[in-house]
Amino acid sequence: MTNKNPQTREWQNLSNDHHLAPFSDFKQLKEVGPRIITHAKGVYLWDSEGHKILDGMAGLWCVAIGYGRDELADAASQQMRELPYYNLFFMTAHPPVLELSKVIAQIAPEGMNHVFFTGSGSEGNDTMLRMVRHYWAIKGQPNKKTIISRKNGYHGSTVAGASLGGMTYMHEQGDLPIPGITHIPQPYWFGEGGDMSPEEFGIWAANQLEEKILEIGVDNVGAFIAEPIQGAGGVIVPPDTYWPRIKEILAKYDILFVADEVICGFGRTGEWFGSDFYGLKPDMMTIAKGLTSGYIPMGGLIVRDEVVAVLNEGGDFNHGFTYSGHPVAAAVALENIRILRDEKIIEKVQAETAPYLQKRLRELNDHPLVGEVRGVGMLGAIELVQDKATRKRYEGRGVGMICRQFCFDNGLIMRAVGDTMIISPPLVISKDEIDELVTKARKCLDLTLEVLQG
Repeated sequence: MTNKNPQTREWQNLSNDHHLAPFSDFKQLKEVGPRIITHAKGVYLWDSEGHKILDGMAGLWCVAIGYGRDELADAASQQMRELPYYNLFFMTAHPPVLELSKVIAQIAPEGMNHVFFTGSGSEGNDTMLRMVRHYWAIKGQPNKKTIISRKNGYHGSTVAGASLGGMTYMHEQGDLPIPGITHIPQPYWFGEGGDMSPEEFGIWAANQLEEKILEIGVDNVGAFIAEPIQGAGGVIVPPDTYWPRIKEILAKYDILFVADEVICGFGRTGEWFGSDFYGLKPDMMTIAKGLTSGYIPMGGLIVRDEVVAVLNEGGDFNHGFTYSGHPVAAAVALENIRILRDEKIIEKVQAETAPYLQKRLRELNDHPLVGEVRGVGMLGAIELVQDKATRKRYEGRGVGMICRQFCFDNGLIMRAVGDTMIISPPLVISKDEIDELVTKARKCLDLTLEVLQG
């Protein structure tokens, strides 16, 4: 794309000269230059070339209430003037973090009344790993250290977070995973179900947890961590049989269950948390993203009362961050949750916009390139295939990246995970904007098919 605005080139030169971008091929980015996003409103972004773009990913799954809400800026400004920063170390606290803890306890699943705050979901999962091991040590079972996770799950990109996640391309850089973390198959029927029905595959995938527990020994397993719906792995919605069987297994063995709610939390599924949607009872829940609608960094770990009772007997928990429970972030989170509640945004998602989004998305099933459309709430995935019947891919063609580029060029942010296109729009997206999203998605699928057939 040729830049018409000279300022764009100046910013791209700054990127080339000084900036190292996350999850990027530095050489490739230097050759083409980043797209420069300059402002946003509602569900739309604008770049430095003046293009208007529908943000089908809510930033990185996080901008729940949309862009440009003055209330969050005002909350941050007021808090910065009153108390811009203080730490939570050394038997000290401040009102915003205490009020936020109370509000989170009100919306969390019953019996989860305590929060340890962090700066991100990655830090939240680092905290979880340390807390799980500390918990079992207090109980006199220090060998219960191993955390079971899932292949292709995503739990952040710190050393512990990337290790907990099951993405091999991340493990290949940095000698990961670290010891004490192991992975079981994911419940991805479309990609890995073979000849099994979704129901059969769901049971099989869940049973891998029990097999792994028995293989390692229950006396060595501290916890199982999983996203209710895998996000970055490709919006993998488990078969209906999966979570009921997982719950049976968790009830049978003496291990903790951690729900990574970084993506699913704060209304993304049409419930406050993915655990509510699936009727799960986690011992810990990692949170971030929708907690502040992405306006300011914040994450945390919600912990069940029974776990806290044990931690209370363990002396110092030697863990924390300079910005744990930052007062400005806490103030923004409080205002964000107030808006979600007062404007009944989650109720509207559940009753109106999510059913409409899922209905419209599934109309894409008739496209020659689409093998499956799936989704829950404000999450969706479109599988791109060469053969619908066999689920065969266009091997080596990079179909997802071709489609993603067409999306960029036609005013839509839709992410590619391999040859799976995924969306996660702001919770405030309207029906008209959903129509626009689906229309643009179909156009980009058409353009992608033309390339493949050319």
